Amino acid sequence: MNYKPLKICPVSDLCGGCQLQHLAYDRQLEYKLNTARKNLGSFGNVEEIVGADYPYFYRNKVQISFGTDYKGRVLAGNYVPSTHTIVPVKECQLASKSANAIFNTVISLQKSLKLSVFDEHSLQGFLRHVLVRTSRDEEKVMVVIVAGSPVFPKKTGFINALLKKHPNISTIVLNVNKKHISMILGERNIVLYGRGYIEDELCGYTFRISPSSFYQINHAQTEKLYKLAREYAGLKKNDIVMDTYCGIGTIGMTMAESCQKVLAVEINKDAIRDAVKNAKINRIENIEFFCDDASRFMVNMAEKKQKVDVVIMDPPRSGSTEKFLKALVKLSPERVVYVSCNPVTQKRDLKYLTKFGYEVRKIKAVDMFPFTDHVETVVSLSRK
Repeated sequence: MNYKPLKICPVSDLCGGCQLQHLAYDRQLEYKLNTARKNLGSFGNVEEIVGADYPYFYRNKVQISFGTDYKGRVLAGNYVPSTHTIVPVKECQLASKSANAIFNTVISLQKSLKLSVFDEHSLQGFLRHVLVRTSRDEEKVMVVIVAGSPVFPKKTGFINALLKKHPNISTIVLNVNKKHISMILGERNIVLYGRGYIEDELCGYTFRISPSSFYQINHAQTEKLYKLAREYAGLKKNDIVMDTYCGIGTIGMTMAESCQKVLAVEINKDAIRDAVKNAKINRIENIEFFCDDASRFMVNMAEKKQKVDVVIMDPPRSGSTEKFLKALVKLSPERVVYVSCNPVTQKRDLKYLTKFGYEVRKIKAVDMFPFTDHVETVVSLSRK
């Protein structure tokens, strides 16, 4: 790995976003591989971890929050974990360089335009969060202003100043969130500039990304992860593949050319809408999307005796549910590829699957989030 390590972030102890700042990157990889082996080693050999070529400035989605301290002074930065205490951050070593620059401009504009800051207790004020999403080359940028009101004071001046400073901004969206909730985004989006979405290239495909779309945050490592998932799937031309938790269709679309058909299931309507558009953009005709609960969908297929050869599952950190796993066993695909961002819950789910007719074939770890303590693991299973 030929790069010069950066100095340790001065607020890493307070921010909590980088739990492993104190370790050199090769030591971080050792730590993560040991974590994967500790949790999954009982199922078989966990191969060497897939590390990043450059572990800095990789996040294509990042946000900062606004608030005030006990003296009423405006603060902008990251929340301390499990709190709403804000740590000011001038440059995050994980965020894309475009995001860092835009955040500093927004902080300056908030001050010069005297924009009020949202208060979570009184539910009054305007500026709450700013979210930035960037394409791989950072030539396409989405800025989402999360506010407590749809009325944007000094909107024209703000937009003009932001675009003048950052001409690579493709779209600006006002997201309204005035509820007392921990979710960053509210349900209402108002497009202020551009189309309200950006497009990005991943694994040779183009994907449309809206403000709330799920999209992997590390371009380079995601391509390595998806390549590994395709390898573990062992696809044949006549295979029927089911992509559960499909989001905007990224994994399923990258597998479509290697199989007969992909059935992609996702319960989020907005994600399915983007997924259908993405398939059209990439002219992929052998993928079909269903807005449904994946467990219910698999049970219905099993009852109709419909065949699926491979199931791809990529659940949230909480892992899968027993309902989902029961449905998977009932559907009885020949192969399962389980992508997980939490080996602890993956271990629990693998115990269930290996108890009901499946055996683990391969396990490998991927570092998707350098400088954090998270590790991604990919497991290949086959029906006994």
